[in-house]
Amino acid sequence: MKTVKGSKAILAKELGVCISTLYYRKKLPEKDRTLKIRIEEAWRYHPAYGHRRLAIHLTTNKKRIRRVMKIFGLRPYRRRGRKPRKSNKILRTGYPNLLKGTIPQYEGHIWAADFTYLSYQGKFLYVATVIDLYTRKIVGWAAMRTHSTPLVLQALFMTLSSHPRPSIFHSDNGSEYASQIFTRVLTETGIRISRIVPGCPRENGYQESFYAQFKIDLGDPDRFSSLGELVYEIAKTIWYYNHTRIHTAIKMPPAIFAQRHERKLVEFHSKERGT
Repeated sequence: MKTVKGSKAILAKELGVCISTLYYRKKLPEKDRTLKIRIEEAWRYHPAYGHRRLAIHLTTNKKRIRRVMKIFGLRPYRRRGRKPRKSNKILRTGYPNLLKGTIPQYEGHIWAADFTYLSYQGKFLYVATVIDLYTRKIVGWAAMRTHSTPLVLQALFMTLSSHPRPSIFHSDNGSEYASQIFTRVLTETGIRISRIVPGCPRENGYQESFYAQFKIDLGDPDRFSSLGELVYEIAKTIWYYNHTRIHTAIKMPPAIFAQRHERKLVEFHSKERGT
């Protein structure tokens, strides 16, 4: 050990540096490896989290998360399935897009609806959902082999059975939502109808964003041996989105955001009564 230390001292003297420099080990690579392990542990439960959600989940700067992911070649789970043929059947119903001049003010103010597809054993399963635009919570859903009025009606009825009716119901102009029976249910319950401009799916971006992540979190539908198992996993994935998955817009799961909003309302009203 003395020989080694002596040689280090001679070398440091020749180089004109402090001997402690020769024993220095960079801390950044060690910190990066530690963060890499934390990222991989987070992916065990949230395999689709990108650098933004990981930053919130791990309470770490998102730039550092992205840098470590790049260094170690880490990528979240991504899945893209095949698309069914589109009929391009868009009905011009004359309902305006009320969201252009309205911002969601409270839970239950505005609902938005849409449906998507899942490729399963060579056929398609369609999933319709209703989202609360204030809390970003999925408040109703349905799954069927066909995309039809009963599909979107079932999702609507599920939502109305457990939530007060909203002020506005927003959707696209597809034949399912433009059907006479669907619009009649909305008008007879006193809900104002809002529609996107035909050919502008971005005007229902809340649902588009949800489905993009929903399919990633769900994974490959063909891994299930029965349709019942797939539907059960859909229910679990929606529950995961509502109660566990961090939503980047509100920095927490929608259900927790809704609970905190409700708590603040109760506190506000109690203070009002006190005064």
